[in-house]
Amino acid sequence: MKFNYKKLASGILRPIIPIEVGYKDERTKYFALIDSGADISLFDAEVGESIGIDITSGEKSLIGGITEGESQPYYIHSVKITIGGWEYKTKVGFMPTLSKLGHGLLGQRGFFDLFKGVKFEFDGTRGEIELRRK
Repeated sequence: MKFNYKKLASGILRPIIPIEVGYKDERTKYFALIDSGADISLFDAEVGESIGIDITSGEKSLIGGITEGESQPYYIHSVKITIGGWEYKTKVGFMPTLSKLGHGLLGQRGFFDLFKGVKFEFDGTRGEIELRRK
């Protein structure tokens, strides 16, 4: 399966893809940046709340590096994510302080571990991501 990089309003190209996040019978569409440096997939807490998850009832963990100042909490929950028509059960983090106007992060756990391979091709003017199923 292949996706083209998304061009942001600033003109910058990024490996951002459309996904769907589901919990029980609820689903929502969302965009997420494929980030090989992220340890876990992280989404804005409002995404989880919109599909019926009580965010703070999940396993609490802390993250730093993508936040300024002190480490920030996120809460891990089991969800279904759909990427290009393929549905996967996985665990992701929901973070109350992640930018509500931005996009989620698809990281090592909750994204890369679902695929046999993730290939990036970028030449400065266009980019493509290829996902290979296990």
